[in-house]
Amino acid sequence: MSARIRPPSERGQLDLFHTLPGDFAPRDAQDLMAYPFFSLAKSRRIAPIDFRAGDVVIRVEAVPDHGMATIWDADILIWAASQIVNARDAGLRTSRLMAATPYEMLKFIGRGVSLRDYQRLKAGLDRLQSTSVVTSIRQAAEGRRHRFSWINEWQERTSREGRPFGIELILPDWFYRAVMDDALVLTIDRAYFRLTGGLDRWLYRLVRKHGGRQRAGWRFDIRHLHQKSGSLAPFKRFAFELRDIVRRQPLPGYRLFTEVEASGRVLLAFEPAPPVDRLVLSGTRTIVPLGTALSCYREPEVGLSDKPEKEIRAPNLDSNTESNLDSDARGNANHGAANRLGRVP
Repeated sequence: MSARIRPPSERGQLDLFHTLPGDFAPRDAQDLMAYPFFSLAKSRRIAPIDFRAGDVVIRVEAVPDHGMATIWDADILIWAASQIVNARDAGLRTSRLMAATPYEMLKFIGRGVSLRDYQRLKAGLDRLQSTSVVTSIRQAAEGRRHRFSWINEWQERTSREGRPFGIELILPDWFYRAVMDDALVLTIDRAYFRLTGGLDRWLYRLVRKHGGRQRAGWRFDIRHLHQKSGSLAPFKRFAFELRDIVRRQPLPGYRLFTEVEASGRVLLAFEPAPPVDRLVLSGTRTIVPLGTALSCYREPEVGLSDKPEKEIRAPNLDSNTESNLDSDARGNANHGAANRLGRVP
């Protein structure tokens, strides 16, 4: 009886990409920034994420043993995307099969390098591998779906003495193709890794994706944001946490505020934060707190006042509409600004 011929493994068909050391810019995939793909909670989540907006369909499923991949686990994907883009721009050949040391990964995403941090890294890899995603995003045929896990597989590399000294992982083709497309990747602020709240992190990625550097900023209907986040929190709790973020202003590079329209609808809005004024007068105290108010020699930026406004802002037209207001809200988006009552602290 002839032996059964096994098909070649995915690992055997891929070249191994040894990641590069260095402190280069973090890159994030825009699809992951714009849509609900991750749990925002630090506690284990089993309930799936179901999201539909226009032609976009997303379902994220978790297994009880590991729970759903979290927005902190997504730091590993940011590291991977940054490695691939940096190597590609340097003219090097990349691959979905990547090899790195835990130390390099942890340092890049702003974590510690203790045994506990390493164990958390492995737990994050397990969640990324066991979380299943089904989406219609970037599918050529209408109604077509792509199913994948954030990591196809991963394994520890050990020395002859059995000591772990490296990790190999295989990225899914859906994610890899997005990273290799310049138009689908954005540079993010390294301060993102210092954000500790799941909602803070999610909101920064959404703001960075849709607003970029637009001087006029952007605005979202808060109820649509609740749906778009994939959060299990009730709407009232979600809105309370958003107001707390507005109070704290934690997002690097952006200033948040809320607006209330004449209809009573509440919008979350943001604008690029003004640059820090580096002018320090002679005789000033040695320690100048970060975020010190603008000097008297500098005129405040237009559009950053907390006073009620009367002008009609330009509509946000240079991003995908399904990621802003819902279908009912979109029709009134351009008129709502004219009826604005003012910003709510």
